[in-house]
Amino acid sequence: MGGVPTKHHTRSKTGNRRSHLAMKNQRLLVCKNCGAPKMAHRACAQCGKK
Repeated sequence: MGGVPTKHHTRSKTGNRRSHLAMKNQRLLVCKNCGAPKMAHRACAQCGKK
């Protein structure tokens, strides 16, 4: 018999497993060259410096 789950997963168990799937806020840094906000480990969108 395939296709039928043999164990029931409660909503709390499913929610606990999915608790780490939420989107996280992006942390912005200030570019040292021009002062514009930029993402960490990325080139600045304004001046192109790292």
